[in-house]
Amino acid sequence: MRISLIVAILAALGAGTLNVLQVRDHINTLITQRDGYHSDLDQTKTTLAKTQKDLASTQKSLADTQQQLSDAQNARKKAEDVAAAQTKRADDLSDKLTKATQDRDAAQAELAAYKATGKSPEEISKLVLLIKQDQDAIAAMNEEKKVLARNLLRVQTRLGELLNESYVVKLRPDLKGQVVVVDPKWDFVVLNIGDEQGVLPDGELLVSRDGKLVAKVIVRTIEKDRCIANIMPGWKLGEVFEGDQVTPAHPAS
Repeated sequence: MRISLIVAILAALGAGTLNVLQVRDHINTLITQRDGYHSDLDQTKTTLAKTQKDLASTQKSLADTQQQLSDAQNARKKAEDVAAAQTKRADDLSDKLTKATQDRDAAQAELAAYKATGKSPEEISKLVLLIKQDQDAIAAMNEEKKVLARNLLRVQTRLGELLNESYVVKLRPDLKGQVVVVDPKWDFVVLNIGDEQGVLPDGELLVSRDGKLVAKVIVRTIEKDRCIANIMPGWKLGEVFEGDQVTPAHPAS
């Protein structure tokens, strides 16, 4: 009887120990699952925060892009208006030039007629003065027409840049100049060609010495007979010196 009781007690203790071990394993499993859930939750929160940040950045980028598009459209409209006004002015000047030329030809014909008929010197002097005035007016209008043509070309170039991001500014094929000042610290040069010679904003020029390419520059500031250009990154193949020759990188056909 005593032995049976001891065996029963030992069996009960063994079953209890087994149950404790099973409960402990279950608890450990639950703890592991809980930690996994917390880890997944933290990761989900981190991902959500990053997604919200990316969304905010994307919305700001979209707003900036829309503003840039609006600014570009406004600039294009302004450039088109300026181009139209320059074209109209050039057409008006051409009409005035045609009329002045006709008046000059008429005056010359009238002078020839007076000479043929033997008119007085006073009358001939008046006609000569009139012809001189017409010639001066024609010369002045020709100069103004050249200025208008350069302004119109600049406006058309700017319009092309606004309408096409890959637009390349083309310069006169016979354009030639020299480097007169070099600033190696800021990588810019001063050239002895400018508006009078047909230089255009953002025009690209090749700098060479003894027939060898030294660098490529892009025009940033233009004056009457000179311009300032920056050396383009990646195109500085050697040191630029005063006296180096410049020619268009993209000559007009």
